[in-house]
Amino acid sequence: MGVQTEQNLENNLIKDLVANGYQFIKLDDKSDLELNFKKQLEKHNEEKLQKCGVSSFSHIEFNRILNYLDGGTIFQKSARLRTELDFKLDNGEICYISFLNIDKWCQNQFQVANQITYRGKYENRYDVTLLINGLPLVQIELKRKGKELKEAFNQICRYQRHSYSGLFNYIQIFVLSNGTTTKYFSNNRELNFKQTFYWADIDNDKFAKLSDFTEQFLEKCHVSKMISKYIVLNESTHSLMVLRPYQYYAVEEIVRSVESGAMKNGYIWHTTGSGKTLTSFKASQIISMNKDIDKVVFVVDRKDLDFNTMKEFDSFSKGSVDSTDNTKQLISHLIDTKTSILITTMQKLNNAISKDSNLNKMEKAKDKRIVFIFDECHRSQFGESHGRINEFFTNKQFFGFTGTPIFAENANKKRTTEMLFGKRLHSYVIKDAIADDNVLGFSVEYLSTFKDRNNRLYDSLTKRDKTYYDLQVEGINTKEVFYADERIELVVDYILRIHDQKTKQREFTALFAVSSIPTLIKYYESFKRKEHDLKVATIFSYKSNEDLTDDGTFSVEEPTEKNIHPREKIDEYVKDYNKMFGENFNLNKYGGYDAYYIDVSKKVKERKIDILLVVNMFLTGFDSKRLNTLYTDKNLNYHGLIQAFSRTNRVLNEKKRYGNIVNFRNLFDKTNEAITLFSDEDAIGTILMKTYEEYVEDTNKAIIELYAKTGTPEDSLNTKSEEELLLFVKLFRNVTRHINQLDTFTEFSYDDLNITDDLFAQYRNSYFEAYDRTKKEAKEKVSILEDIDFEIDLLRKDKINVDYIINLLSELDRTKPSFEKEKEFILSQMESSEYLRSKKELVEEFISSSNLVPGSEIEEVFSDFLQIKKEEELQKYVFENNLNAMVIKEVISEYEYSEKIDRNDVKKAIDILIEGVDYQKGETLLHARRNKVDYIINSLTTFVDKFTW
Repeated sequence: MGVQTEQNLENNLIKDLVANGYQFIKLDDKSDLELNFKKQLEKHNEEKLQKCGVSSFSHIEFNRILNYLDGGTIFQKSARLRTELDFKLDNGEICYISFLNIDKWCQNQFQVANQITYRGKYENRYDVTLLINGLPLVQIELKRKGKELKEAFNQICRYQRHSYSGLFNYIQIFVLSNGTTTKYFSNNRELNFKQTFYWADIDNDKFAKLSDFTEQFLEKCHVSKMISKYIVLNESTHSLMVLRPYQYYAVEEIVRSVESGAMKNGYIWHTTGSGKTLTSFKASQIISMNKDIDKVVFVVDRKDLDFNTMKEFDSFSKGSVDSTDNTKQLISHLIDTKTSILITTMQKLNNAISKDSNLNKMEKAKDKRIVFIFDECHRSQFGESHGRINEFFTNKQFFGFTGTPIFAENANKKRTTEMLFGKRLHSYVIKDAIADDNVLGFSVEYLSTFKDRNNRLYDSLTKRDKTYYDLQVEGINTKEVFYADERIELVVDYILRIHDQKTKQREFTALFAVSSIPTLIKYYESFKRKEHDLKVATIFSYKSNEDLTDDGTFSVEEPTEKNIHPREKIDEYVKDYNKMFGENFNLNKYGGYDAYYIDVSKKVKERKIDILLVVNMFLTGFDSKRLNTLYTDKNLNYHGLIQAFSRTNRVLNEKKRYGNIVNFRNLFDKTNEAITLFSDEDAIGTILMKTYEEYVEDTNKAIIELYAKTGTPEDSLNTKSEEELLLFVKLFRNVTRHINQLDTFTEFSYDDLNITDDLFAQYRNSYFEAYDRTKKEAKEKVSILEDIDFEIDLLRKDKINVDYIINLLSELDRTKPSFEKEKEFILSQMESSEYLRSKKELVEEFISSSNLVPGSEIEEVFSDFLQIKKEEELQKYVFENNLNAMVIKEVISEYEYSEKIDRNDVKKAIDILIEGVDYQKGETLLHARRNKVDYIINSLTTFVDKFTW
């Protein structure tokens, strides 16, 4: 049987969709699309139009609707799609036009079209388009079986940047498939293949085949429901967030339980890092719309999580949620009739119902229909507080979200999650999440600090196997030597030696978790004494008796001044922090500690802090994609271990393949026990990465295959066909991926590989040349390499990208003492980046000329600034080089789209008269023209790269 072609795949897909109830319609181009949209919009609003005295839109009216729909970003268009337009008809009547029925999502019109052609400077045909009420809301790109799915993704990226316009900017969901593998993702300005998802059933079994995906996900009512209910418009990032299948099922189960009226509780077990905040927000939002529900109260464990959750909830829907600063405010919100969703802490809620002074007021809230959603509540007193809440409120329902449930095995005399919340409603464990690429696995190293049972210290640290004697085993009292100054110095020296390697030359950051505050102080002082340029910070709240008593449960005090100890040390360390970053935090001021905590959190996420020293704080509830390493000198068990490890495993890009865990205690057995408890025994091989030796073996196999099939670096480029060049690209890319996994291991050396670093560099140069050659192919030539993903980022040492810089700019505030240092930090980061160095002057000028205020629409302001500067510099460039402005703009437009410049087009832009040339000598003129064409091509690429963001 032959390989299924893209055409066959497309035909079968359309056949399945039509069988599912979609109407097939032939639309050739933009005008066909708009004409069909007019008819479908009239059909969708038929009753409304009749009430307004018309049956259809006039030509003028419809053009006004198109103009209304045309403006704005993808985000703004998506918001517009979900609201009604109060439209004044030619007859003077106001008619409320709906573009999408989001309440009764099945009551929309569904069509499928294929090969719609958009003609302009670039002509593109889009594979399969699903139209809802005439608007193209789902776009499907297909590749034949055997092709990489990322080729379809890259094609969509090109379309989105340079081709999609008009109504195609209303696409909400993209679908990629090669027949055997199918994924979906939401439309956004910045697209990331890591944010593409499989659809699955309630048991997390994937629908990977296109036919299965079509039946389940693209079913008319389901895809319309996903667009109507399960895409969240993030107002902080101005992005669309489509829910993943496990999030969808969790929300559906909670909503079903609430709507049943049975008042049954339940809990959701979704692994840490899988997006529980988004899931709980969507559940809260949908429940709050139920007229029978008075309040939805989201309860977090600690004040710091209260702030983070509020920030995330507010970004999902600005102003829809109220946070409570104190118990008094919580009571006020509970008894009012306005606030539908609340975020509070367990402590405030407990105070509201247990203090005599509050009980009279709380009587008004006692019998209200309230749904409580609890997030990761594992404090020792949680069972007690839970009991009080349960007794006080008479008409309540409880739901719990946890990434690490309490079972009988790890209950430690506490009540299990099932005892507190009842039936488990949905599960998505860490093994599932890693298999779906929704979180990363862990590369765990165990470092021994002792030579033998007599507790003699090593002169320097080396990786050991699981038999070393770092724990209190077999009656050995190691407590004293654990805290010996010599051991502390040994560990710090080791971290300083390996940190850049672990964090990919500081592209990522690290946490260092230690067993107690006295130990933390020793470590901080040691880092402070050493010579290095790492930015080391710390934050802690005091809790006595923490040394070696960790049972896996983080018992963290509210971060308030009264429990900070020793006070003089934390004050001293905050002064160090202020000096390092140009801040002026003062813990003696009201709210000073909270402000410090928030800033530390922000700076870790922005990679301004290299290592953050903690005891328990930041080991739960803190998310940062730029954090990839956890150093631990601390005993961890069960849920405490998984929670701590999971700070490192957020998905980001190709360079971040796993979370690095460096243990200075023997947690080998504890790690395996925790993984088995929260997944199963078979999951250990999925969750923990291979050993260094196993990766070396895999890498050498890939290198041998590269040698055998492509020869020398020179041979790889001297190929007679594109198929041979494609083979080289895939084989060398595979080697690069393997080496990327290896180079965070402390023992990594090219001596262990069948390739030297010099020979690898030669192959890399050939690879870059193949990449450049592909980009410079003539526009008319269709290349099989055009959409292949070279994964160039794996070979670049850039620490930063455009989004990172935009985020830093959005935080700049001229009124803050830290302004100059933050500005200096941004510019130094750009200087260190090969890609962004050419843009540094633009950013510096923007900072100097703009009135920067945190929270403002910095992206739009910066975009406007770039457009003005680009036009100014282009005019100057055209004038200085005596060029035809119209032609040169077309050349630039072509290069921005295809990264190709046609020499003939450049020749047309050059004025016939070239100064300083003797026209009697034809060769000189020819030579001068050739030189000028070369100069224009080189300078134009520099110009475009400077303004490409």
